[in-house]
Amino acid sequence: MDKKYIIDTKENRSFLEENAASLLEFGRRFPSPEGGSYYLGDDGTPWKDRNRETWITCRMVHVYSIGSMMGVEGCKALAEQGLKGLLGELRDKVSGGWYAGRTASGDILPLKQCYAHAFVILAASSALLADISGAGQLLDEALKIYDEYFWDDEEGLACDTWNTEFTKLDTYRGLNANMHTVEAFLAVADATHDEKYRDRAGRIIERVIRWTEENDYRIPEHYTSDWQPDLDMNIDRKDDPFKPYGATPGHGIEWARLIVQWCMSSGKDKDDPLIHKACKLYDRAVSDAWNRDGAEGIVYTTDWDGEPVVHDRMHWTLAEAINTSAVLYRVTGEERYTEDYASFMRYLDLVVLDKKTGSWFHQLDEKNQLKETVWPGKSDLYHAFQAMLIPYKEPGISIAATFKN
Repeated sequence: MDKKYIIDTKENRSFLEENAASLLEFGRRFPSPEGGSYYLGDDGTPWKDRNRETWITCRMVHVYSIGSMMGVEGCKALAEQGLKGLLGELRDKVSGGWYAGRTASGDILPLKQCYAHAFVILAASSALLADISGAGQLLDEALKIYDEYFWDDEEGLACDTWNTEFTKLDTYRGLNANMHTVEAFLAVADATHDEKYRDRAGRIIERVIRWTEENDYRIPEHYTSDWQPDLDMNIDRKDDPFKPYGATPGHGIEWARLIVQWCMSSGKDKDDPLIHKACKLYDRAVSDAWNRDGAEGIVYTTDWDGEPVVHDRMHWTLAEAINTSAVLYRVTGEERYTEDYASFMRYLDLVVLDKKTGSWFHQLDEKNQLKETVWPGKSDLYHAFQAMLIPYKEPGISIAATFKN
C-alpha cells in the first residue's frame, strides 16, 4: 500500500494538505455580488443560472473561515462576502430566519428549512472563531430563530420545515436536519462555551441511538409528525437527494463520528457504551455499503435488510468514511480502522479525485463512471475539505475550533 494512504505517515499528511489547498483554490469563485453562493460547475466556474442556496452559502462561509484561520491568503475576504449574503439577500427581514435561497433572477425560494438554519449556526460559529465581521450578530440571530421555531425541547429533537412566514409547520420529521443540528450545536458550544447546546446534542443522539438499536443499526431517516418511523417513504423515488428511501449508510458513518465527538467532548472515555454503539453503527454501514456490487465505492442507499438499492457513489459518503475511520482509530486504537482509512484514501486518489479540473467527482455510478442525475457539477467544498482536516485533529472538538486551541 502506498504510504500516502496510510494514516500518520508524512506522505499521508502531505497528501491531505495538498488537497485541502487545492480545494480552497478551486472554490474561490463562489460568491455572488450579493454574497449568496453560486453553485460551482465541474471546473469551479459559477453556474449563475442556478439557485443561490442558503445551505451552500453557509458551507462555503464555514470552509473559508477555516481557510482564514489556516492563514491562506484571500480566504477571510471570501468568508466575509459569504457572510454578507447571509446577513443580506438570504435573510428574511420580515418574518425572520433565512430563505431556502434565491433564484438566479433574485426571487425568493420559499420555505424555512431546519437543515439550512443548522448550517447558518455552523457558518456563524466558524466565522466567529475566524473574527469575521458580523459573525456575532449572525450567530445570535440564528440561535434565537432556531430556538423559537425548530427546537422542540419536549421531544429533544428538531422539527423540519416551516412555510416562509413561519405560520405553518410541515408534518414531516427527519434525521438529516437533526444530524446537522448536532454538528451545529457542538460547534456553537465549542465557539461560545454555552454548554446548553452540547446537552441538546446529547439529547438528539440519545433518541437516534434508540431508533438505531431497534432497527439493527440501520438508521430510519424519515418520521411522521409524532416521530413514528416511516420506513417506506419515497419508495417510488429512491434516489431523492435529501429524502431517499431506505437506509443511507453514509449517514450511519457520519452519525458515528458525531456521536464520538459528543462523547469525547463530554468527558467520556473509549470504553463508554455510546462509543461501542458508534462503532457498531459504522461497522453496519461499511458492511452494507462498501464494495457491495462488484466495484469499489459506498452505495448511496440500502433496504432494511442491507441490500443495495441506489448504487450510485456520492462523494460525501467517502468523505465521511475517511473522517470516521480516522476518528475511531484515534479513540479506540484499533488497527482495523487504519486499514479502512487506507482503502478509502486509495479509492479517493485513484477514482474520486478529479485530477483534470479539480475537487472531487460528486456522483459516480456503480461502475465508477461520472453521473450527474442528483449532483451535477461540484456544488461546494464542505465534505471534501473537512475530510482533508479531521483525520489529524482532536476528535472531541469541532473542526473550526481546533484551529483556536
